[in-house]
Amino acid sequence: MRTTWEEAGWERLGDGVARRRMPGWDETIGVIAGSTGVMIVDTGATLRDGADLRRAIRGVLGREVTHVALTHPHFDHVLGTAVFSGVEVFGAAGLGELLRRDKDELRRSAVRQGVGADAAAEAADLLVAPHHHVHGQLTVELGDRQVLLANVGPGHTAHDLAVLVPGRHGEPEIVFCGDLVEESGEPQAGHDALPQQWPGALDRLLALGGEDARYVPGHGAVVDAGFVRAQREALAARFGVAPS
Repeated sequence: MRTTWEEAGWERLGDGVARRRMPGWDETIGVIAGSTGVMIVDTGATLRDGADLRRAIRGVLGREVTHVALTHPHFDHVLGTAVFSGVEVFGAAGLGELLRRDKDELRRSAVRQGVGADAAAEAADLLVAPHHHVHGQLTVELGDRQVLLANVGPGHTAHDLAVLVPGRHGEPEIVFCGDLVEESGEPQAGHDALPQQWPGALDRLLALGGEDARYVPGHGAVVDAGFVRAQREALAARFGVAPS
């Protein structure tokens, strides 16, 4: 017997679209269902997370995930990918090379943030790099709906991908932002951030979704265009970037 998104612990965002805020690091996982395909946006911090997500999605939809979109190369967003065997994996151009080259650093980062050493090592060893590299924009067909993947970075990292889900039945468009936008705290600019280019990435994100879209941060509650614009200006001030 199938469950609803809410019964499975997910937040329904629109027709066939939901997200879950994961325990531990509060990263957002998205799901988009079409008539012939199901896309998951990011895969969690461990193989166990990925397996839990896969079971939950199957329990609601009665179908398997067919596509994975990775928003950026941080452990809490990519280390569950290997669980989704046989699916098409998408990422910003250059993401695959980075994941292969920096696999050990990804493992170390996960351990530093509290993932068990064995779980981190297993997930890093089995890590799946993207099969499809998004340079500009790419439309993915899920049967009766299309999803637009957009390489809007660099910003939070050198490989930031946004996922635009066109609205149906009068619903607003939904944009999965990855960690280009964070609501539950100040945006994190680590060693791999490109802060001078981050405000421009948010300009491209806003142009992609428009004023009426719902923007889904990598961490935190769903926000509107006004929130994204305010975060853009705060980042510009923080890093000495000229106003838009």
